[in-house]
Amino acid sequence: MRMFDRILPIIRKEFIQIVREPRTLAMVLLLTPMQVLLLGYAANTDVKHIRTVVADESRDQSSRNLVRSFTTTEYFDVVGYVDGAEQVRDMIDRGDAKAGVVIPPDFARDMATSRTGQVQVLIDGSDPNVASTALFAANALAQAAASQAQRAGLAIPPPAIELRPQVLYNPDMRSVNFMIPGLIGLVLQFQSLILTAFAVVRERERGTLEQLIVSPVKPWELLLGKITPFVLISFWNVGVATTLGLLWFHIEFNGSLLLLLALSVVFLVGSLGLGLLVSTVSHTQTQAIQMSMFILLPAIMLSGMIFPLENMPALLRAISYLLPLTYFLRILRGIALKGLGIEYLWSEVALLAVFGLVVFLISARRFQKTLA
Repeated sequence: MRMFDRILPIIRKEFIQIVREPRTLAMVLLLTPMQVLLLGYAANTDVKHIRTVVADESRDQSSRNLVRSFTTTEYFDVVGYVDGAEQVRDMIDRGDAKAGVVIPPDFARDMATSRTGQVQVLIDGSDPNVASTALFAANALAQAAASQAQRAGLAIPPPAIELRPQVLYNPDMRSVNFMIPGLIGLVLQFQSLILTAFAVVRERERGTLEQLIVSPVKPWELLLGKITPFVLISFWNVGVATTLGLLWFHIEFNGSLLLLLALSVVFLVGSLGLGLLVSTVSHTQTQAIQMSMFILLPAIMLSGMIFPLENMPALLRAISYLLPLTYFLRILRGIALKGLGIEYLWSEVALLAVFGLVVFLISARRFQKTLA
């Protein structure tokens, strides 16, 4: 009994200290349910609702039946109709679609004269999981459409519809070509966020922040001096990741490396701003870690780095559009795999620039108030 009399006050004291730190208490209590919910809803490897664009050059009952067979499944969501294969590819280049169906003008004639109807299917191979699912589902639908045509009385030897798939950008559908560019974005996000937040909090814990406040250094000079090393470290790690990807894993890189580095600066501004924001509301390194996890975990799970956005519920998909990493991954994979230029990426760049500028200015203002 005497042992419990000695231990119980210590337990009570620890609970009191935890309650007195509401930030730490909130992080501890909320982090686990957030992880479970994100993993439960976002970690879905079944690819469905693939954004699909259709170029129906035949425009008759047979082609409409084929298109209807695509729209009645949960694998394909037709997001638009265009006039030809070039427009289909343009929409895939812009990221507006993941697959495209091109039905030639003589499709109905070939079906009616007992010849095989040929249909071209263009698939974005930058995400191997989506590409393989689209390829499998399209072949299954073509066979089903052929069986339906035979039941309708057309004397067509199976298979009545021949798909001619073309996997764009990543024809071998190597997953490493998809993952390495994503890891570059994650490295930038992680390094700039964690290191910047820790640098300021560490100064506060050691009591050296007050010494910097009373020094002749101006707030903006202190801010610049704090973030510059982490900018250089982040770019160094990006260079290491890119070099390993190219030389060791032999990933495809079809775009401009200079453009990639320039647009990485735009993303880095927002990440540094988030790091500063975390530092202004954290009093200890433990709090900085917990708050950083609240930012990094959704970024990893909901940005499309691992799991396709099409699989996620509407609410999580809406949240993903608020994450800067979502747009930066499109830029990374667009440049590396598709070889896209700024004319295809300007919308993502504009959103990143606005987000980065707003967050960085808010964080810098809070940082200066902290020093005051």
